[in-house]
Amino acid sequence: MRPYDEKKNYLYEKMKAYVQKDVCIAFSGGVDSSLLLVLAKKCAKEQTRIYAVTFDTMLHPSCDMEIAKQVAEEAGAIHKVLSVNELEQEEIRFNPKNRCYLCKKTLFVRLWEYAKSLGVTQILEGTNEDDLHVYRPGLQAVRELGIKSPLAEAGFTKEEVRRLAKELGISVAERPSAPCLATRLPYGEEIRIEVLEKIAQGEEYLKTAGFPTVRLRLHGDVARIEILQADFPLFLEKREEITQKLKETGFLYITLDMEGFRSGSMDETK
Repeated sequence: MRPYDEKKNYLYEKMKAYVQKDVCIAFSGGVDSSLLLVLAKKCAKEQTRIYAVTFDTMLHPSCDMEIAKQVAEEAGAIHKVLSVNELEQEEIRFNPKNRCYLCKKTLFVRLWEYAKSLGVTQILEGTNEDDLHVYRPGLQAVRELGIKSPLAEAGFTKEEVRRLAKELGISVAERPSAPCLATRLPYGEEIRIEVLEKIAQGEEYLKTAGFPTVRLRLHGDVARIEILQADFPLFLEKREEITQKLKETGFLYITLDMEGFRSGSMDETK
């Protein structure tokens, strides 16, 4: 594996090449896309326009939009919001195994349409090296559509992304990842707006209760909560309060996953 400083130099060179002309960046406000945006602004010439394009969708927490606006403003980029309702497509609404591919394809086709309307011929997105080694069907859509992934190209891991984000003073450097809310439901289950809203409300409560890294996965009537194992004592200390609040939110059975937080647990198979 190449040393961090070597990767960083390579990443800067890649970004300088990518921002020779106007560019669109798929921008969620998370640490990966925020790092890309800040690097693009640092590497671009003064006249180059950097468009930070955020999707307003049915499947992401509403708080993401406010964070994206804030970070885009901090970076001095042109912020554009594209509204997309993925659930209008029945094949996405019933949460198939390749849902992520279908969603990414829908979103990035829309982004290409917007980019072309501006005369922009380059789109960047924030996949990192670690994403290449787990189940990420959406990456197929990224490749098919010719979207570039500079962080992955430079071999930057998630840890290295956070390290460079801290070095550059990016405000969301420590922000936990926030994947789409459909990842909280089993494959094959219909995705309904009212259920997503309930999950988002439950997770927001758990974050305010002291669990910034959390997933609330829903299996029928059972809410399976994933938090960091280090946070188990606090959870047990607050279990009565947590149980009462989540039941008031509409969850029937409340469980703590003893394996703790892990990305992609809905992809685990026997």
